[in-house]
Amino acid sequence: MGTNDDHTEDRATAVLVRDAMARATAELPVTADLVGPARAQGLRHRARVRAAIGGAVLAVAGLGLAGAFVLPGGDDDGGPTGSTGVIDVAAPPTGSAPPPPVHLEPSPGESSMADLPPAERARQENFQNQAVGVLQQLLPPSVGTVQRVDLGVRHYQGTKDGKTFHIVFSVRPFEPGTAPQACREIKGTVCSKTTLPGGIEAAASISPINNGDVTESRVWFRYGASDVSLSVNPHDESHTSAPVTAQQLLDLAASSAFLDLVKAADRDPVEEMQRSVPAG
Repeated sequence: MGTNDDHTEDRATAVLVRDAMARATAELPVTADLVGPARAQGLRHRARVRAAIGGAVLAVAGLGLAGAFVLPGGDDDGGPTGSTGVIDVAAPPTGSAPPPPVHLEPSPGESSMADLPPAERARQENFQNQAVGVLQQLLPPSVGTVQRVDLGVRHYQGTKDGKTFHIVFSVRPFEPGTAPQACREIKGTVCSKTTLPGGIEAAASISPINNGDVTESRVWFRYGASDVSLSVNPHDESHTSAPVTAQQLLDLAASSAFLDLVKAADRDPVEEMQRSVPAG
């Protein structure tokens, strides 16, 4: 059992530790730049430090104070990963202007975007520019640089190593009562199918065209009141097939960025309804 002197020394030591800790915490910055939960957390840590005694508790207090300076949203789980957390293209890039359009003269008797009223032409060009941003990100690099073509709102092209691949992206209101297009594996056509978000059935095909020595890649489905299709054509001069697979097109069609474009064009069409021509 210790003596009175021992008890006196212990009490003095405790007082010194407590005073030292009080001075240390009193000198901490008020952290006026912290708001909400972070400030409250800092105050709670500070109170715990004042009540603690001993070197081990001081170490814990130091960790707590370091934690108080972590602002809300600074951890890895709070980053801007999107509402679903799925890595996907959410919108076309905004940091740079889209590439200039490709000018094509219309054939005799054919109209072009230059013939549209100014307001409608601007609306369609704006849609094309958005589409260019999405297609550039979602199509494989083998398609090259994507540009809009001023002949019509559905026309685009990709250019890679001097080869040009004509792209047709169409969101067109369908005539009520018509059936969606089926995928027929005839004349060398190979079909693939998938279900898009929302239960939408989509099909893609790789089909030989021209003399059969090159292939065209295409995906299509129905969304709302519109028939949607995206095709990539071969480069005829070099006998190069469309450099995109059916699976790559199905993946593109399932992306939220592409479906956002489709949704916008279905709600506010940029193409006229295609009317069926009666036989006879």
